[in-house]
Amino acid sequence: MALFVWYPKCSTCRKAEAWLKEHGVSFTARHIVEENPTAQELAVWKEQGKLPLKSFFNTSGQLYRSMNLKERLPGMSEEEQLALLATDGMLVKRPILVLEDRVLTGFRPEKWAEALGL
Repeated sequence: MALFVWYPKCSTCRKAEAWLKEHGVSFTARHIVEENPTAQELAVWKEQGKLPLKSFFNTSGQLYRSMNLKERLPGMSEEEQLALLATDGMLVKRPILVLEDRVLTGFRPEKWAEALGL
């Protein structure tokens, strides 16, 4: 079963949830703010998804901008970046779809369909 990490007030997340239901995908939903991903989970997902760490940052979010992370991240180690992401779910790009063998960040229906074999 897929893990769907989302923020219910986000319109893109709501579209992704509707898409999963429409396509009959079984998933467990996890509220990204109430149960923020841990640094360990994010590290595993990064490796599992073969994704760059920067793909987990919500670069369009207010918190990202207010913390001036565009300028700060290049000077931070991967461990520091993971620890920072784990401090607040609003820093994390959403939705995240965690499958057995893949992890996807953001909602791109064509990528999700491919990953799910639809």
